[in-house]
Amino acid sequence: MKGLGTLVNVLAVLAGGGIGLIIKNGLKQRYSDILTQGCGIATIFIGISGALQGMLIVGQDGSISTQKSLLVILSLVIGGLVGELANIEVHIEEMGEKIKRMLHGKSDSRFVDGFVTATLIICIGAMAVVGSIQDGLTGDYSMLFAKALLDFIIEMVLAASMGLGVLFSALPLGIYQGGITLFAALIAEYMTDAMIADLSCIGSVLIFCVGINLTFGKKVRVGNMLPALLIPVIYNLF
Repeated sequence: MKGLGTLVNVLAVLAGGGIGLIIKNGLKQRYSDILTQGCGIATIFIGISGALQGMLIVGQDGSISTQKSLLVILSLVIGGLVGELANIEVHIEEMGEKIKRMLHGKSDSRFVDGFVTATLIICIGAMAVVGSIQDGLTGDYSMLFAKALLDFIIEMVLAASMGLGVLFSALPLGIYQGGITLFAALIAEYMTDAMIADLSCIGSVLIFCVGINLTFGKKVRVGNMLPALLIPVIYNLF
């Protein structure tokens, strides 16, 4: 059944976030902090491994060389400028604020941070894009099922440390992955292996930036860099 992968992913996010909120009630701040930092460090290494997989070439003689450096630079610079002009991260934060007001959660100071952080972590990356495309084209939801398990753990840890806002990342996740799945048939003829590999590389770099923010506090406006994911698509088309 096409779309099942996204449905299971959304349910996993809700379940993980719900368990995290239960744990949070008996969690001291220092434990909450260490959970956030641990999740941040893990996210950094996930990002690094994905980026290096796309950028490093190991020769038959064991020599190591790099590729796609120019694409990474152009994607982050151009994508960052476009995102800054559109002020994407502010709009994501405003969405979090609206949900917070609807829930009358004014006393929850970390609601928006939790919503934005969790949304960026679970929506950015190759698994979300490639998995949704596979689900939409062939009904193969195996990659999204694997992602659902990862997101379950991530959401549980984030909700335990950052609170209720994390749970509502299920909303943009459903829209994002569901939209890709829905239109997968329309873009199938344009999606090549090279394009997917380049998307994976740039997505992994952005995941690394999310990890930096989780570990060291907000340093990089990752939301404003999301248009960087469009540059590999344009590059491969033209």
